[in-house]
Amino acid sequence: MLARLSASTVIKKSTAGLVFNEARRAISVQSILHGSPEAKEEGDVQVQQHSRVVARGKYIHGFEIHRVKPSAVDEYKKAAEGYYASIKDDPELHVKLTGSWETVVGEQDTFFHILEYENYSGYDKTTAKIRTSEYYNAYKKMAPYLNSRSLQLSQEFAFFPTAPPHTEGGIFELRCYQLKPGTLLEWEQTWRRGIEARRKFVEPVGAWFSQVGRLHQVYHLWQYPDLKARKETREKAWQLDGWAETVAKTAHFSKFMDAYILQPLPYSPLK
Repeated sequence: MLARLSASTVIKKSTAGLVFNEARRAISVQSILHGSPEAKEEGDVQVQQHSRVVARGKYIHGFEIHRVKPSAVDEYKKAAEGYYASIKDDPELHVKLTGSWETVVGEQDTFFHILEYENYSGYDKTTAKIRTSEYYNAYKKMAPYLNSRSLQLSQEFAFFPTAPPHTEGGIFELRCYQLKPGTLLEWEQTWRRGIEARRKFVEPVGAWFSQVGRLHQVYHLWQYPDLKARKETREKAWQLDGWAETVAKTAHFSKFMDAYILQPLPYSPLK
């Protein structure tokens, strides 16, 4: 009888342990697949902390990227000017056009438009107003000429606010880095030192990191008289103490990177 009770007790304990382990494993799997509330809360806090530490925080910049049909580039440019040139001059929209560019080296037939909103509430109000105005019809006129489009919301790095409108001529270089998750703070610290040194030769136009859309992306924008001047400036940077370390760490933090040579469109405030 005692032997039966012992065996029964062992079976019950084993069964209970198996059920507990299965439940715990199910919770673990669910956390991996969907993210536990604790993990989500911790992730939200980390994102907020990153934004507070590295961001200027005053504005949100929308990166609108349009990939245009090669046969319709001229028609697209006219339609784009009809939309972006008109919204930038309307003070009631509370949006500023930082600039509009065409890629000349890199992914061809691609256009970048960067718009500045008064934080997220400004973005919400502006886009809602555009959807119910004549501007929306102007926006839709671009659609027939597009192969694809994307929108990403980004914040400025605190170490360099976006340059105001100016007309200096030349070319722009947009550098895009896809960072490994969790390396944004280290990247910011590295580039803060690197850009301060490089500013002896050239001023950055702006630097941003993504908040909505493709995450863990970083952009910085430079302006040069021409490609020859770009080459000479970059060669001078290699002579600075610490620049090689900045480049090495950038490669370590990045999954991949791109450099686009851009030409401003006639109505662009930055050109």
